[in-house]
Amino acid sequence: MTSQPEVTTLLTSLADGVLSVTLNRPDRRNALSPRMIDELIAVFTSVAGKAQVQAIVLRGAGGSFCAGADIKEMSAAAAAAPVADPKAAIARNNRRYGELVCAVQAATQPVVAVIEGVVLGGGIGLVCASDIALCLGDSRFGLPETGLGLIPAQIAPFVVQRIGLTQARRLMLTGARFDGTEAARIGLTHQVCADVSALEAALAGVLAQIRRCAPGANAATKRLLFATLGRDLGGVLDEASQVFAEASLSEEAREGTMAFLQKRLPKWAS
Repeated sequence: MTSQPEVTTLLTSLADGVLSVTLNRPDRRNALSPRMIDELIAVFTSVAGKAQVQAIVLRGAGGSFCAGADIKEMSAAAAAAPVADPKAAIARNNRRYGELVCAVQAATQPVVAVIEGVVLGGGIGLVCASDIALCLGDSRFGLPETGLGLIPAQIAPFVVQRIGLTQARRLMLTGARFDGTEAARIGLTHQVCADVSALEAALAGVLAQIRRCAPGANAATKRLLFATLGRDLGGVLDEASQVFAEASLSEEAREGTMAFLQKRLPKWAS
C-alpha cells in the first residue's frame, strides 16, 4: 500500500487484508466536504484490483457515519462561483459527488459500511453503494434534501437500486427520518445491532466470511451483478457464461477445488 494517497479528512489503515476507511470530520458529523470527496475517490481508486486488499470497511469517526453534504461549504462554493455561470459550477460540484458513489460501488473488493449515529443525504448514498451494511438500531437516517428546497440528485439512482422505487419515493418526497430497524426492514442495511459490541462482532463475522471467498471471484461477481441492470436477460446470461468459463480456468478455481477435495481452507482463507 505504498501508493496509498495522503489524506487529511480520512483515517486509513490496512491490516489482515482489510482496508479501513474512516470519515474523520467528527465536529461536522463527517459531512462531505469537497476535499473529503476528492480523498475518498483517490483512496477507492488506488486499491482497485489490488489482491492484498480483500475488503474495505467504511465508517465514520465520533459516533456518526455521515451527515451528507457539508451545507456550509456547499453554500460558500456557490457564492464563490463565477457570476457568469454559477449553474455550471454548482452542477460540476454536484456531479463530483456522483463520481464518489460510483467509485465506491465499482470497488473490486466487497465494501462493508459500518453505521452509527446520523446518516443523511449523501451519507445514505454511500450506504447504497456498499455491498454489505451493518447498523445500530438507534442510527438516524433521512433524505432531507427536498426540505431544503434541493433534490437528492446524484444519489437517486443508487437509492432506487437499493430499496426500490416505492420506498425511494416515500422517503425522498417526505424527508421522513427513520431508525436502523426501519433501514434494515426496507433493505437499506442488512443487519441491525443492539450496541457497539454487537456491531463490531457482526463486522468480524462478515469479514471472516469474505476472507473465505477468492478475491478474483468476488471482483468478477461484482462486475457481473451490476452488468445485469437494465439489460436483456439473454445477453446477460451469455456474458455470464463467458465470465464463468474464465473463472473456472483460473488459478483461484484450481486452488479452491483442490482445497475442497483435500478438506482444507484455500490459500486466500488460511
